[in-house]
Amino acid sequence: MQLRALGRIALIGLATTLVITGCSNAGSSQKPGGSTNASGLEKTSLLIGQYPGADSAPLFIAMERGFFKQEGLEVKQEPIQAPQMVLPKLSNGQMDVVLGSYATILTIQEGGQEKFKYIADSYQGATGAFGVMVAKNSPVKKIIDLKGKKIGVNSLKGLGVLTMNPHLKINGVDPAKDVTYVEIPTTNWLSSLDKGDVDAVWMTDPYVSQAESELGATMLIDTMSGPTESLPITGWAATEKWIAANPKTLAAFQRAMAKAQNIAATDRDAVTKILPTFTKIPAETAATINLGNYPTTLNAQRIQRVADLMAEYGFLKAQMDVSSMIVNPQG
Repeated sequence: MQLRALGRIALIGLATTLVITGCSNAGSSQKPGGSTNASGLEKTSLLIGQYPGADSAPLFIAMERGFFKQEGLEVKQEPIQAPQMVLPKLSNGQMDVVLGSYATILTIQEGGQEKFKYIADSYQGATGAFGVMVAKNSPVKKIIDLKGKKIGVNSLKGLGVLTMNPHLKINGVDPAKDVTYVEIPTTNWLSSLDKGDVDAVWMTDPYVSQAESELGATMLIDTMSGPTESLPITGWAATEKWIAANPKTLAAFQRAMAKAQNIAATDRDAVTKILPTFTKIPAETAATINLGNYPTTLNAQRIQRVADLMAEYGFLKAQMDVSSMIVNPQG
């Protein structure tokens, strides 16, 4: 009788242990490798691809100020040249989110190499930050003087050409016939202008500021004015399959980035102080850089301007509606 009683007590104890264990496991999410995530996020470790420049300042701010950690995320960043270079990593899940120019992501989308959605805005054009520079003693004084000239750009189908074309057109210069675009790596912009390899170079800051201070160059066309004023430049994107598989992680990423974006939008010092920490931009250059703007909402109508401009100048084969590519934060 005593043995049977002890057996019943042991069974009751085992059942109680199983119930407690079951309740404990029900409150956490099992992750690969056996670890648990009490916040219920599908992923807690993220790799983000970023351009090492002013565009990525909000990401750097979020990392430095612990906004990702507050959301249960461990974020690492990797400098990239362009989203095309890391498409395999994005497709197989090695990289989670990427910063890309809107023009680049739209081109990839139309080509079918991958299907992306925008999850946060990053950077928008502003006066003085993007433009066509001419040398100190250049005979090119007006836009019409560019007829028959060579213009350096970082990509023949990039932001420079896209934003220059409308300005050339309205000033009587046919961008398809009257000028020759020459592809020049970003690191060679200053030397190419100084040596006269080309007659003008489209640049972004900090190169604009360097060309002015070191070469005595002047800006012939501010390509973020007039028909291209405040054009969206870059945004954060993720693949459709990643977004479908990680809705809670996505929401956490968006919340952290929203905090950082608001800081970048309202506190120039926060941007100029963070840039030398994560990029090769010297502190003295960062302090005087012509910055673009940091939008605090992801607006389909604003981004549609880029798609429409691309279609007009043959960067896209057909008109594209970007509204289906926008994933705004919930709540």
